[in-house]
Amino acid sequence: MYQRDIENELLRWKQSSHRKPLLLRGARQVGKTTVIHTFSKHYSQYIYLNLENRADAQPFLHYPGIDKLVEAIFFLHNKDLNEPDTLIFIDEIQEVPETVNLLRYFFEEYPQLHIIAAGSLLETLLDKSIHIPVGRVEYKVLRPFSFVEFLTAMGETSALQQLGTMPPNDFAHEKLMQLFHTYTLIGGMPEVVSHYVGNRNLGALSTIYESLSFSYINDIEKYARNNSSIQVMRHIIHTMYIEAGSRIKFHGFGQSNYGSREVGEAIRTIEKAMLLCLVYPTTNTSLPIVPDKRKSPRLQLLDTGLMNHFVGLQKEIIGTMELDKVYKGKVIEHIVGQELLTLKFNIFNQLHFWTREKRDSTSEVDFVINIDGLIIPVEVKSGATGTLRSLHTFMDSAPHDIAIRLYAGEYNISKVKTLTGKPFYLINLPYYMVSQIEKYVLDFINNKPI
Repeated sequence: MYQRDIENELLRWKQSSHRKPLLLRGARQVGKTTVIHTFSKHYSQYIYLNLENRADAQPFLHYPGIDKLVEAIFFLHNKDLNEPDTLIFIDEIQEVPETVNLLRYFFEEYPQLHIIAAGSLLETLLDKSIHIPVGRVEYKVLRPFSFVEFLTAMGETSALQQLGTMPPNDFAHEKLMQLFHTYTLIGGMPEVVSHYVGNRNLGALSTIYESLSFSYINDIEKYARNNSSIQVMRHIIHTMYIEAGSRIKFHGFGQSNYGSREVGEAIRTIEKAMLLCLVYPTTNTSLPIVPDKRKSPRLQLLDTGLMNHFVGLQKEIIGTMELDKVYKGKVIEHIVGQELLTLKFNIFNQLHFWTREKRDSTSEVDFVINIDGLIIPVEVKSGATGTLRSLHTFMDSAPHDIAIRLYAGEYNISKVKTLTGKPFYLINLPYYMVSQIEKYVLDFINNKPI
């Protein structure tokens, strides 16, 4: 059991006077159950209900009313109904979808109870009679291990301390780069990280990746409408690793004969399972960040380690320290996207990139993020600052003068001019400092040179 950053969010939820039942989202095998088991140690009393277990599901299948239900839960688990500091965790809630409706009654009739539920593909299961009670539940999302969580699992306390130092000492750079290289290679799936921490054997991870992918295919197939949908989903899951990091079109996805409608439906189902997300571009350089759904999205997967395994990139990654050169730069961009997603636990946290498409040229910045009301461009690329042409194009129309470049070098800030002569500040951060971007931007804003 490794410490996860979401535990701090859960503690704030526990202490909130406006607490509502919490739905914890996330793909299978990202550690939802383990996190809540660990979090339960903050309570005097803990009741764990797994609705895949018939005995646990029985009171929900034959709902007798909220009072009788609560009484049955405490009785069957031999717990004290009068203990105010009680956490009830309803795991695999999708097995009895009607239970989702009942969360409103916990909120209205038993606000003193702390209720957390977790499940997969909830949206796919919901119909007109079963819906998430609006305004009576809240949400958090758990994703694979972040780099900070990976360092914690590895016991790299000194590296963690240096990562949080502004800026890290020069002597820490090489080791932090090596650790980020390993993290990029294996990804952040808890079972993979745990096995690597215990054995330091990269070769033994192959069976874990295969097992994870097989379980995802089996899980997704449960929610397909028919055999035709199953075939499309299988094709997408098998080919999405190759397409990851690229802008995609639904029609003919993965060199298939499938049309836009059937591919779109299948991808959206897989997206609900949180195995992938579609990253749409924006053309704005000032708020709001409005994704343009008419343009081709970029494909972001759940985990970079899974992508590396199924595309066969491990040897190439091990053999180089220039991550931006591997797989046409897709690997380093993908792990940066994964890191940006893990930083927030909000269900609405999304990735965006920026594009400007003209008849004779296209400009594209890898990511844009909202920091202090500014759309900050983030380019993931080593090399001379003068080669960052798309970033220059963005900055020419941006109402501010701050940009981020993630690269293989050490931290520094340079004053740069766009190709048209507009000056701006380029904050250069090493790849491993993705989690620190907001802190460095805010520090620069507050201490900006005159």
